[in-house]
Amino acid sequence: MGLYIETHIRADLDEVWARTQDPARHQRWDLRFTEILHLPRADGEPQRFRYATRVLPFLTVRGTGVAAGEKERPDGTRTSALRFASPHPLSLIAEGSGYWRYVPDAHGVRFLTGYDYRPRWGAPGALADRLLFRPLMGWATAWSFDRLRLWLERGITPERALAHWLAELTARALVLALCLTALDRGPLPLADSMAFLCPLLLVLGVFLALFTAPLATTPAARRCRRAPAGRARAPRLLKTLEEHG
Repeated sequence: MGLYIETHIRADLDEVWARTQDPARHQRWDLRFTEILHLPRADGEPQRFRYATRVLPFLTVRGTGVAAGEKERPDGTRTSALRFASPHPLSLIAEGSGYWRYVPDAHGVRFLTGYDYRPRWGAPGALADRLLFRPLMGWATAWSFDRLRLWLERGITPERALAHWLAELTARALVLALCLTALDRGPLPLADSMAFLCPLLLVLGVFLALFTAPLATTPAARRCRRAPAGRARAPRLLKTLEEHG
C-alpha cells in the first residue's frame, strides 16, 4: 500500500513550489534526504537528480531519480511526478515513483504527496518494510511537511525547527524520567494530608510527557493528514502514479 501525506500551508502557491522544487531548499526541510542535486541535462531532456541519505555517521545511501513530468491545470493546481531508484545494497528501497500535488484555495495551498516503492531483500525485506521502515517513512514525510509549513507560515527556518523539536523532546524525556524515578523511590516525604497528591502528580507528569500536543513552533507529524478526505487511499494513489508512468 502506498503512502499518502497532506498538509495545508497558508502561503502563496509560487513560494510553496519554489521551496519544494529547488534542491538546495528541499534538502533543508525534508528529513528523508541529506543531499539533493540536479544533474546536467540538454534541452528537452527530463531533469535527472542524485540524492543521498545519511543513515548513520559512517553510512550514506545514494540513489538517482528522474522527473517524470509536471502538469499545471486550468484550475490552478500543479502536479510534479518522479521516479527514483537506489543501487546501494543496504538501501531497502530498490525503486519507486511518486508525485507532489499543489492545490491552491482561498487560504493557501493544500500540499500533498503520494508515493510507493519496491523493497529489496525478498521476504525479509518486505516484512521489515511493513513493520518498521514504511511507518518510519510515513512519519518522516509528515514531520518534514510540517517543518516546511512552519518555514513558510511563521518564518521558522528548518534548522531552528529541528532545534525546537530536539529541545521539546529532551524536556519531555526529562519529565518522564523524573516521574519514573519518583515512582521507583516510593511516595514523596509529604505530610499524610498531602500524600494522596503523589500518584496524581506522577500521572500528570506522565501525561504531559507523552500525550500533550507539541508546541506551535515544533514540527509534528500528527498535524498532517494520512489519507485523502472521504476517499480510499490506495486507488487514488495508484491511479495518480499510473498517470505519470
